[in-house]
Amino acid sequence: MKMSLRVLVCTLTALVAARVAADPMESIQAANARLGRGVNLGNALDAPNEGAWGVTLQPEYFRMIREAGFDTVRLPVRWSAHALATAPYTIDPMFAARVDWAINQATANRLNIIVNAHHYEEMDAAPDANLVRLTALWTQIAKRYKNRPASVYFELYNEPHDKFVGEKWNAAIPVLLKEVRKTNPSRPVIVGPDRWNSIDQLGSLRLPPEDQRLIVTVHFYEPFHFTHQGASWIDGAEKWPVLRWTGSDTERKFVGVALEKAAKWSREYNRPVFLGEFGAFSKADIESRASWTRFVAMEARRLGFSWAYWEFCSGFGVYDPQTKAWHEPLKQALLTLPST
Repeated sequence: MKMSLRVLVCTLTALVAARVAADPMESIQAANARLGRGVNLGNALDAPNEGAWGVTLQPEYFRMIREAGFDTVRLPVRWSAHALATAPYTIDPMFAARVDWAINQATANRLNIIVNAHHYEEMDAAPDANLVRLTALWTQIAKRYKNRPASVYFELYNEPHDKFVGEKWNAAIPVLLKEVRKTNPSRPVIVGPDRWNSIDQLGSLRLPPEDQRLIVTVHFYEPFHFTHQGASWIDGAEKWPVLRWTGSDTERKFVGVALEKAAKWSREYNRPVFLGEFGAFSKADIESRASWTRFVAMEARRLGFSWAYWEFCSGFGVYDPQTKAWHEPLKQALLTLPST
């Protein structure tokens, strides 16, 4: 039986990726740099059920993302909605198989993929009652993907907030890492500060000093009244004044100063930074969104951050699934940056 050319190419690519990425000698700085330019596949597997928020992942999405010039996809996953509520907290096999499929699609298209724990709302509301369950979820996830190449990254938790902050969050990090490291001793793991992965909370983040395979993530949506104007899920945002972003010296300085805080922390603690989310909601005009996005991406590059835009094809999206066309100003803002 003849193997198709596409299958052969994908197979060889995966084997090469596995050989290169599995090298335990790759520095964590190099692993972060390899993430490069990414995009979030948001509102799909992080919804209560895939499709509930208007996004169902398609195989061509991975191909288009790679062909456009992105290096990485970040895959938000709501594991907590697809696992038993009581011990042993077993993840639904059909849902896990869907995550497998997404990882396979990324690998076949030579994309890194970041698999995280997203929208575990019960954890944020009651961390003491849910830490055992979250730990059990990571035990299963880590074991399931232990033989994947290092192009598959883990991210422990998206945007801890509410009551999952301060010492509650800092105490949970080594607990979760211990489970991951049992089966994935050298895999790059991404972890960020509390209060929505805020840059301002980096100073309170406590990481196990012995674990040098960590990448620190921060999210950036400032000025918030610009990036979230008109957002229906933010109280009052639909009545906020319409704001533009012109790229004035004052506006650029505001963004630059904020991101420089993360760079300063990175240098002080020798931890690489991944800008895991940034984006402006579609209620803002496209020119302002593109101008802001370009500048944030430029600053991230200047400061040595890898990054992933929020997100691919929903309210912040760089791609329109209805017209099956890229929002070119946003695409160009992300992928056609001026040389430095």
